Amino acid sequence: MNLKPPAADQPAQLRRRAEDRLRERRGKQRSTAAVPTSDADTKRLLHELQVHQIELEIQNAELRQARDELEVALDNYTDLYDFAPSVYFILAATGAILQANLTGATLVGIERSRLVGQSFERLVSAAFRPAFSTFLEHVLAGQTKQAGDFELSCQGQPLRFVNIEAQCLLNGQECRVAVMDITARKVAAAARSRLEVMTASNHKLELEIIRRKTLEQALTTSEQQLRQLSHEILLTQEAERKRISRELHDTVLQTLVGISVHLASLTPKPSDNPSSLRQKIAQTQLLVEKSLAMVHRFAVELRPTVLDDLGLIPALHTFMKDFMKRTGVRASLTAYAALNQLPIDQSAVLYRVALEALNNVAIHAQASVVEVQIRKLPDWICLTITDDGRSFDVNRVLRAKGNGRLGLLGMRERLEMVGGKFLIKSAPGHGTTVTAQIPATTEGAKKDEKRHRSSAETRH
Repeated sequence: MNLKPPAADQPAQLRRRAEDRLRERRGKQRSTAAVPTSDADTKRLLHELQVHQIELEIQNAELRQARDELEVALDNYTDLYDFAPSVYFILAATGAILQANLTGATLVGIERSRLVGQSFERLVSAAFRPAFSTFLEHVLAGQTKQAGDFELSCQGQPLRFVNIEAQCLLNGQECRVAVMDITARKVAAAARSRLEVMTASNHKLELEIIRRKTLEQALTTSEQQLRQLSHEILLTQEAERKRISRELHDTVLQTLVGISVHLASLTPKPSDNPSSLRQKIAQTQLLVEKSLAMVHRFAVELRPTVLDDLGLIPALHTFMKDFMKRTGVRASLTAYAALNQLPIDQSAVLYRVALEALNNVAIHAQASVVEVQIRKLPDWICLTITDDGRSFDVNRVLRAKGNGRLGLLGMRERLEMVGGKFLIKSAPGHGTTVTAQIPATTEGAKKDEKRHRSSAETRH
């Protein structure tokens, strides 16, 4: 808005307007009275004075109008500045507040008369003051706008987060600052962040609950399997006791009775001749050898002494030789030499797994060839028994109840007792492969070997 009087910019036009007004005034005077004539200088001077008077009157009227317009504009500007929704400050280079609108005074909770002259930095929280000092230096050093987020801490007022946008004025000693309250936005962002953390935590908690439920279900299933396995083991032990008792009664006991009868017949009689006596002694010796063979077979089935005395490889060789005689299935064994240095508990586990697998081959597989291989892996000792016989549904057998399931579960339980792994695969046309792995413990093997030697020396 241009509020300057036109006379200051266009003096010739103002003079013309004044002369026109003077002529109008003289025309009115002529109509009322006659103007006395005097000399030319007096008339010219009077004329100039009258023109200047009219100029001053016009200029004064226009100045009054400009003043009124300025007052209206100032009132409008004051209303816009003081009651604007945004906060405005004018800061000196030292950071002192030179001007502030009413909205700014309301924001910091200090009267405007007391606010002017204070350092704006005192309104900033202590933790943000170094950053604000750097911010103000950057603003005063250039003409571009600078913006940043800060925290205001005024006495008697809650903490507020604000975004400050500042720009240096032309003199370079002041800057204009616009402040926007972003507390609600910061609180919402913090709440959103907490919500995201809580959501992630809840998700982890849900996963943990699912994992624990899975573990609990697996534990329940394992307990049920263990109870079932224990029940089946008891039944199997009872059946085994019954079989051994029957074997002892039907074979060993009968053989011993026969030996007793033969020994009774060896009592010298007058009618006996040396050849008849020798025949009776030979028959008695045959019965004794038969009894020894039966007792030895029972001992081997329960616990072979060769496993403790010589190691796993000789024990497997002995069993597999008898296995081939009994079944007619060709069996081969491949193993590494240091296998005999295994601890006795691990050797016993591998021996029992191999025996159970070979017995299953003899009973169920109808195989013609079976291969037993023991390999040394970096961290494991791996036993595999592979046959070319009939396949079967592994999952169905494991879910079923009975002795067939008991053999597989027994092998797995034995391996898990020493930290091992058990796997069985069976496919039509490819036979069955049983894989057993136990951890390789060299130091444990050395200790067990020393213990084995000590016990062997004691026995001898």
